[in-house]
Amino acid sequence: MSEPQRTPFVESLQDAAARVQLAGSGIGWLDAARRENLEAFVAAGLPDTRTEAWKYTALRALGQRRFALGDAQAAARAVDAAAFALPGVDGPVLAFVNGVFRADLSRLNALPAGLDLQPLSQALRGDAEPLRFALSRHYREGGDAFARLNAALAGDGVVLRVAAGAKVLGPVQLVFVGAPAEGDLAWHLRHVIELGEGAELSLVEQHVASGAQQHLGTQVADIVLRKGARLDHVTLQQAAAGGTLVRRDSLHLGEDAQARLHVLELGGALVRHDLHATLAGDRARLATGGVFVLRGRQHMDTQMAIRHQALDTASESVWRGVADERSRGVYRGAIVVAPGADGSDASLSSKNLLLSGQAEIDTKPELEIYADEVKAAHGATVGQLDERSLFYLRSRGIPLGEARAMLTAAFCRAVFASVSHGGLREALDQRLMAHLPSA
Repeated sequence: MSEPQRTPFVESLQDAAARVQLAGSGIGWLDAARRENLEAFVAAGLPDTRTEAWKYTALRALGQRRFALGDAQAAARAVDAAAFALPGVDGPVLAFVNGVFRADLSRLNALPAGLDLQPLSQALRGDAEPLRFALSRHYREGGDAFARLNAALAGDGVVLRVAAGAKVLGPVQLVFVGAPAEGDLAWHLRHVIELGEGAELSLVEQHVASGAQQHLGTQVADIVLRKGARLDHVTLQQAAAGGTLVRRDSLHLGEDAQARLHVLELGGALVRHDLHATLAGDRARLATGGVFVLRGRQHMDTQMAIRHQALDTASESVWRGVADERSRGVYRGAIVVAPGADGSDASLSSKNLLLSGQAEIDTKPELEIYADEVKAAHGATVGQLDERSLFYLRSRGIPLGEARAMLTAAFCRAVFASVSHGGLREALDQRLMAHLPSA
């Protein structure tokens, strides 16, 4: 196959990967999967806007950049743990800096009963066979370039397992820190998360910056909920203003499993989040809620695909977007009710605010139904702040900037009303208010 998109981006990471793969991991099936995914990535290159999944996100500028793979000095990078401290959250912590595990920033002693939490690198040195199914995956869709790149180059990540019947409500924190380095770095993390039958987990995922940098980070997570398992997952993304962050989460829900996902996206110059969820077991339940708040020239792209493929499943998705200055937001929410998934109940709402005449938000809800006795609804809006509400607040003596921030905050807060942990709700609100334009 020809290589029409052999850009500086592809060349720099291919050359770095070749050096890494010469050493090998010592695990035959893993080295083979990495090699095949790298070959597929190099052959196809980065997707362009002719690929439907990347229609609104151009990668030409990224393709002209070069990145060094990994950070040999990550263990010595100065990071203040206060940067990711959250009120009322003091459970286990697994922390990475520029893609490298940091034991000094982690808190892994005295783990709750039934919780197995360790870096992927450590798990591979032990018994790698249970990870074979997840780490041997091949990505074949046209828009899967970064998943292929991650599968080829991920050197570490998270392995989190909750035993059947165990309840881990700490919550557990996963922290990913981007720190300044001598040049632009690329780091790649691979996560495997599994909840056994009847298990419960509260999980907080944070992306933070300890200084200005323009690194590239990719993250791929496989999350499996067995029968009757329950997951409460909150993500707070505040990557560096110049950074590029690409995340892909694949969620598989078994019979009677329930998952609630809340996402607050604030940071990054270019951010992409793919969320794929399969309600595979009867009566599985999924609730997702997300907010992105953009300013400057930020570009953020969220692609969500939910598939109902069992009886009496339900999903509810509520997303809000705010764009100011010259920023651009993209949200695509696709729901598929597969043949035989009778009794499914699906709803999706995407509402968006433009705070500037130069800002842009593209939102695209999709609904495909191939089953009977289904209840489904979707809707999307893009508009501006209500002038009557602004006039009312200003008539009460509230300055224009403060009035705009109050209305925008109220618009976003509705998504986080269902966050059960009070400290997390408070943290999300504080980060939101600090990021909103005040004038």
